[in-house]
Amino acid sequence: MAAAMEHIREVENVALGRASKRDPWVVQSWLRCINEHRLDPTRACEAFILSETELRFHRQQSEELISIARSGLEGLYTQMAGQNYVLLLGDSAGVAVEFLGDPNFDHRLRKAGLYLGAEWSEPRAGTCAIGACIATGEALTIHQTDHFDVTHTPLSCTAAPIYDTRGEFAAVLDISLLSSPIAKASQNLALHMVAATVRRIELANLMAQTRHEWVLRFSRSPDFLDVDPEAGVSLDGSGRVIGMTHRGAQILARAAGVSWRRPELLIGQPLGRFFELGVDDLGELTRQRPTHDRTVVARDGNRLFAHAIEPQLRRTRRAPAPAPVARGALARLGAGDRQIAALQAKAAKLAPTALPILIQGETGTGKEFLARALHEASGRRGPFVAINCAAIPEALIEAELFGHAPGAFTGAAPGGRKGLVEEAAGGTLFLDEIGDMPLALQARLLRVLAEGEVTPIGALRPRRVDLRVISATHRDLPAQVRAGTLREDLYYRLSAATFVLPPLREREDFDWLTQRLLDGRARLSPSASASLRARDWLGNLRELGNALAVAVALCEGGVIERADLPPEPGQTPAFDGEAEALRAVLARCGGNVSEAARQMHVDRTTVHRRMRRLGVAAH
Repeated sequence: MAAAMEHIREVENVALGRASKRDPWVVQSWLRCINEHRLDPTRACEAFILSETELRFHRQQSEELISIARSGLEGLYTQMAGQNYVLLLGDSAGVAVEFLGDPNFDHRLRKAGLYLGAEWSEPRAGTCAIGACIATGEALTIHQTDHFDVTHTPLSCTAAPIYDTRGEFAAVLDISLLSSPIAKASQNLALHMVAATVRRIELANLMAQTRHEWVLRFSRSPDFLDVDPEAGVSLDGSGRVIGMTHRGAQILARAAGVSWRRPELLIGQPLGRFFELGVDDLGELTRQRPTHDRTVVARDGNRLFAHAIEPQLRRTRRAPAPAPVARGALARLGAGDRQIAALQAKAAKLAPTALPILIQGETGTGKEFLARALHEASGRRGPFVAINCAAIPEALIEAELFGHAPGAFTGAAPGGRKGLVEEAAGGTLFLDEIGDMPLALQARLLRVLAEGEVTPIGALRPRRVDLRVISATHRDLPAQVRAGTLREDLYYRLSAATFVLPPLREREDFDWLTQRLLDGRARLSPSASASLRARDWLGNLRELGNALAVAVALCEGGVIERADLPPEPGQTPAFDGEAEALRAVLARCGGNVSEAARQMHVDRTTVHRRMRRLGVAAH
């Protein structure tokens, strides 16, 4: 309490214009919090987590950047392993759209706001690394009591800005600790590593965005020029600047004597404005020459080593490759239904990728069939391994999934046992009813997805696994996330791509489906076909398959009549009204089945079959 009051007094002294030993960007942020954002240092700014709908919108807006940045984030997280750091990728609004952290600290991280969907803008959270980075455009550390709000003073956060190829602020990479050494200098290495990761992300983005143009990359050392350059600039065919990394913008701005904060003064300018170099000289800077010979001189006298990368040729004359066609099991998903046709086209494109896929749909809509079809079309040589998360007792599911080392627990196999995750190596792991996975195991599954490693129970070292994960559920997963029974970060890891199977009652290819399920064993009479189409089919394809199997067994002469169909679930048992009507006819005929058949305009075998099915006796 005393420390909190001391911190509040220091903030108030800064507001009064008194001197402070804090870094200038901390003081400036405190003043913005008071004067612009109207925040009160005596009132807590608790962590704010966006709703699932709002977060999905922010992630969709940043989808391309997340894809490019992910490998850099995972590489940095691996480098900092064991030091309890959390990585956040914040968008330009300060919302964490990607997250990497130790699942064992999940509750504490969420409470502190070091979590997916947390908003760290200055107006919302006060002085913080992401917010200050957005405000200044600079890499910085906000360490413990640098934070404006006492709620956040245990944290140490380091952030660096990510700029797009036009020089505009795009995102923030933040690396944070729930607690750290008192000295702010302890985070100098973190600052260096975050800045280096951002530099590599921006270069990767530049290369991806301008692969058909010249790219000029720079380094102060010839030894790192080709392997880890410091900056990059892309040029059109006439030698004008069309893209740049942040460090590239700084080099250009210094050469031209302008501010890098005004990218419009850099984009579109000829290369000669910045260097003693023209577009015709770029060929001399390719890898055909030794790195130490590839030097350029900027207009301000700055001498750099440069590497020119030639444009990739555009294949304009060749017809575009045809879209993947659904074949095999994918083609057997349906025929003539517009929703299924769109799903088949999407599945044919995504099947060969390694993206995790979530299949949603009501019970019995064919989720496992789609999962197997995706595996078949993936080209993966490993097995398809399915596990129903709702069918295995909670006490056994961990060992089933992850396996165990010899003697890991009482009753363990003497030689240990591979889990289903390892069994699926090289293939596909299908997690049916993922919404029923116990919360404690979700953290372990998340680690498998994030790091490609599995640690059996009792094992000392993790094992590498290369597999594709497909999950399925009939549950409302966003609602489970809100209720806290499903980890939010796991949900987004599993649902890189999502398929929604329509219920049977909405499908336009009902007749095709019934014919496929009958497989030539029988045919439907018009009345039976009309009866089937009129049902609700709450059990979907599974219920339809069962109903047809019963009808095939009961029908005579290979023709399924309406009377051969089982009742709908929830109806009064066994067509009570039909049974009473049959008893009445038999009573009028004195129990004579042949006469009853004549009055009912059917043959005697049909009457006998209905009597058996409805439990009606002749007398």
